[in-house]
Amino acid sequence: METFNHKLNVYFETWMGPRDQRVRGWLLLDNYPPTFALTVMYLLIVWMGPKYMKHRQPYSCRGLLVLYNLGLTLLSFYMFYELVTAVWYGGYNFYCQDTHSAQDVDNKIINVLWWYYFSKLIEFMDTFFFILRKNNHQITFLHIYHHASMLNIWWVVMNWVPCGHSYFGASLNSFVHVVMYSYYGLSAIPAMRPYLWWKKYITQFQLIQFFLTMSQTIFAVIWPCGFPDGWLYFQIGYMVTLIFLFSNFYMQTYNKHSASLRKEHQNGSPLSTNGHANGTPSMEHAAHKKLRVD
Repeated sequence: METFNHKLNVYFETWMGPRDQRVRGWLLLDNYPPTFALTVMYLLIVWMGPKYMKHRQPYSCRGLLVLYNLGLTLLSFYMFYELVTAVWYGGYNFYCQDTHSAQDVDNKIINVLWWYYFSKLIEFMDTFFFILRKNNHQITFLHIYHHASMLNIWWVVMNWVPCGHSYFGASLNSFVHVVMYSYYGLSAIPAMRPYLWWKKYITQFQLIQFFLTMSQTIFAVIWPCGFPDGWLYFQIGYMVTLIFLFSNFYMQTYNKHSASLRKEHQNGSPLSTNGHANGTPSMEHAAHKKLRVD
């Protein structure tokens, strides 16, 4: 195990510089195997969970879903608020900010970003709820790729670049998660569902987030400040994969259903103003419920 950790450290140090000592002793950060093992366990549950539930009745989980989504909404708001206020009052440079130039601000950012890293572990529950409720169609490649990769990526971030330029993507993502988890929390309450209109825009917010994060990362390449170039190039590449996958999800989910709606109108299919046809949810509502992308 020690040999593995040593080789991992050497690998990352070749393109990111020395490991940041400010997070030594922090929960889950000293060694990579625990994070890797948690990811493997997640993937095993993704594989075995639907098989286990195949001949069982789905669980409602309504009360747990409300509490879970409310908890993540509050945590995301806390992280967004703390990051934005720390950066604003601490005078961080928008175009590029290294990891050792504003000690007090850096320390605050590191503390908040540890919670951001840990939140990626908590978010594994998104998938587990899908399994328990037998919503297996929502466990897509995009969903698994995004959840499994983020925990591991942020382990690296916390050990090598736990502040500085790393704040931006986490800030945007925390804001998007305030919108997203508040929606899913409220949607677990049947009486609230008719009033929830912003599901479609969550994916649009996510795509805007990826484009902004990639743009801000490119700024740091153009106007360098000592932040590791290797990580900047990796982040640009990772954002490209998310833009591609989320764009594909958006087109598959919303554009096709919009085309179906237009066809129904042309064929004279009656649709009431509340989005239902003859008491059946409209195609647009079905599209909103069909897939969840986090």
